[in-house]
Amino acid sequence: MRLTDPRALRAYAHPLRMSLVGLLRSSGPFTATRAAELTGESVASCSYHLRILAKYGLVEEAPGGRGREKPWRATARYTEWPEYSEDATVAEAADALSTAVAERYFERVTRALENRHRLPKEWREAEQFGDSLLHLTPEELAGIGERIDELLRPYEARASDPSLRPEGARPVSILRIAYLDQDIPDSEEE
Repeated sequence: MRLTDPRALRAYAHPLRMSLVGLLRSSGPFTATRAAELTGESVASCSYHLRILAKYGLVEEAPGGRGREKPWRATARYTEWPEYSEDATVAEAADALSTAVAERYFERVTRALENRHRLPKEWREAEQFGDSLLHLTPEELAGIGERIDELLRPYEARASDPSLRPEGARPVSILRIAYLDQDIPDSEEE
């Protein structure tokens, strides 16, 4: 799903809404009652935020509900938004969403690092945490992104089809963040 409406971008930037969409993608469909159990929020709050997400097409009612207990499901596996826009309103809303997503990523990474001592040795050794400083052109950076996408693509179907997961497979989040590092002086000297 690609969001370009500034109202939708701002709506999705809410932390609980991002959590709900993520949970529906990984564990849905489920009701607002189950959403409250998973998030620690009230049923009324989850119901309200699910309706807002539905307004912008990020979630929809799933079949099989009874009475007031209606299940929800995500409408897409991924959400995209503009990296750049000539429209200042879209650009501002997209940047705010990107910032909210980065904050969410780093909260999750921090929690994972705080709890990694509980993991079996093989998972602690397999996890990765580090960085690389490369000198690239925009075209080279885009090419690296395309190659990373190619590396990950064979594993993507496992998210929606558990029969494809080998024994011992667990959910692993892989963050891909590459940015022009403006904190390091640009030097033409070699």
